[in-house]
Amino acid sequence: MSSKTATRATAPKPELEPRAMAALAKSAVNARLKAADKLRLYSEMVRIRRFEERTIRVYQQGKIGGFLHLYIGQEAVAVGTVSLLGENDHIITAYRDHGHGLAVGMSMNECMAELEGKVTGCSKGKGGSMHYFAPDKRYWGGHGIVGGQVPLGTGIAYALKYKGLKGCCLTYMGDGAVNQGAVHEAYNMAALWNLPVIFIIENNGYSMGTSQVRSSAGDSLAKRAEGYGMAWDTCNGNLLYEVRDKTAVAIKRAHEESKPSILEIFTYRYRGHSMSDPDQTYRDKQEIADYRDNKDPITLFQKCLQEEGVLDDATMAKIDEDARNEADAAAKFADESPFPQPEAILQDIYWEEDNRTDKTPSTGRISFQNPE
Repeated sequence: MSSKTATRATAPKPELEPRAMAALAKSAVNARLKAADKLRLYSEMVRIRRFEERTIRVYQQGKIGGFLHLYIGQEAVAVGTVSLLGENDHIITAYRDHGHGLAVGMSMNECMAELEGKVTGCSKGKGGSMHYFAPDKRYWGGHGIVGGQVPLGTGIAYALKYKGLKGCCLTYMGDGAVNQGAVHEAYNMAALWNLPVIFIIENNGYSMGTSQVRSSAGDSLAKRAEGYGMAWDTCNGNLLYEVRDKTAVAIKRAHEESKPSILEIFTYRYRGHSMSDPDQTYRDKQEIADYRDNKDPITLFQKCLQEEGVLDDATMAKIDEDARNEADAAAKFADESPFPQPEAILQDIYWEEDNRTDKTPSTGRISFQNPE
């Protein structure tokens, strides 16, 4: 089977999406949403889309070094899952991390500045596109090693259980990461120790340029949870309400039973694996156009809110204008921000070195936060 004609057997049927969205609006977790909450969720998705589109221009102007992995098309996943987090819930993700960062409340300014390697960026210009961090928002990155964040997310869940905190860690990965050995080691530990971690597979159908059906055995990546005695489910990532509904079940399991879950969310990216990916050899233009025209998560939620009487044309236009203006202002902020000084390369390695008050030898504690 060629990569261009391959399809995922368990992918959602688009003709059912409008009806499904209306039904899911009545589920317990979504029925609690007020009109203002729904508009906020819609606005967050639009903000991510406009930010990402603006970064394309910045990249084309030669202002972004390294890779740029765009989240366009996957907005409902980050916004829907993050919208359910409580005070002791954490998230960690892979290198397609802009959407998650904005969803947890990071500013466009710090995100855009990081892309340009400026000192005002969230990682002081040292991380770039793949390494957004916001510890104050319990957002632990942004990791460039495929699957490398999964053991770390499992460790965060272990810490929550060890401390007796009612929380969980949403640990995101792409469909290409599920075949990494460290991922399965993390699955095993999470199941063995009953850790409150939710492994979220953002299945956009392609591991870089290789279709999932050509790279991963089986008809469901989430079903591999059965080998570890873990609960699992699949989800239509085009439908914000369904993302919230399925995530809420997994969070409740983590909070009340301290049990892990695997949630496979079917989604799609409109752009290449990264901006350096020509995206001309492994999928047809018609496939991309079909998703954009019929399954776009923002358009589907927009139509749903219009039918609910929550969103009108004027409000929709204002949200879009505000998001575009915010993205433009962020690009200006990044342009005007300074680069880090050369000596900064030796900072932010060991917490105690940056906060030393005496001349005692270092004990090598690797932490960017006060260990006390």
